[in-house]
Amino acid sequence: MITGYKAARNRPLTRGQRLYGNALAAVSAPVEHGFAHLKNWRVLGKVRADPAWVTALVKALLVFTNR
Repeated sequence: MITGYKAARNRPLTRGQRLYGNALAAVSAPVEHGFAHLKNWRVLGKVRADPAWVTALVKALLVFTNR
């Protein structure tokens, strides 16, 4: 698991640590947004089916969301 640096009250982050945190946030934001969209689709919470079918369902939902 990759995590960012944490600043303390008496120890602020260095410039390199801030740049690293910004780069990490830029990479993880699309993934976090994707999970947020999946949580909003309540139909996925009730799906008890073949994983291949669920994958097709998620792909179809993403197409509808991005149109």
